[in-house]
Amino acid sequence: MKQVGEQAAGDTLLDDDSVSDFLRQNPDFFIRNARQVEQMAVPHAVRGSVSLVEWHMSRQRNHIARLEEEITLLMEQATANHQLFDRLLALQNHLAAASSLMDMLNRLQRWARELGLAGANIRLFSDKWRIGAPSDFTQLALSRPAFEPVRIQRLGKEQHYLGSLNGPELLLLLPQAKAIGSVAMSMMGESGNLGVVIFSSRDTQHYQPGMGTLLLQHLATMLPGLVERWIERA
Repeated sequence: MKQVGEQAAGDTLLDDDSVSDFLRQNPDFFIRNARQVEQMAVPHAVRGSVSLVEWHMSRQRNHIARLEEEITLLMEQATANHQLFDRLLALQNHLAAASSLMDMLNRLQRWARELGLAGANIRLFSDKWRIGAPSDFTQLALSRPAFEPVRIQRLGKEQHYLGSLNGPELLLLLPQAKAIGSVAMSMMGESGNLGVVIFSSRDTQHYQPGMGTLLLQHLATMLPGLVERWIERA
């Protein structure tokens, strides 16, 4: 007795590849055998079996639905990016209009608070900026060696960190801040070697790992150029 799917003696056993090759070489097979195709049934996980035509239409509907979801997502992303660009451009113009560094920092702080945040702060690495005494901005200085444990623990090889900080870390970075629950922190400068910008929230869940950092990234790149209007680079 021949096994199912086996042809005459000496013929090879039919398998998926053989059937696929045959159909590719005979593209009019389904036209020539339309009646048989309509009667074919394929397994279905829920309904037991469906006709081959219905199965194909179902696949097409699923494919179209996925395409529609992808197009919708792309449109949402485009809208979000456009809104993000508008917000960033407005903030940049607002900060550039500042009459002094303190005015610029106050403008940044007000912008953050309008978003419901506790505040926004920048700290500059003391080996990269001339902010030693008798500068009026020594409070912005941050020792790179003192910050290094925070960088290793919180950022690793990344340029951004979103989440909570412990007491000593907050004391180092935001000594005047009170009741900080979570922060969004980014290394400033294209190489991330000029300092850090920190947005803080009293809500412990406001900033969490995995959240988007595009706006933070643009701000961290933009701010050093504004700061250079009043403080020289070392």
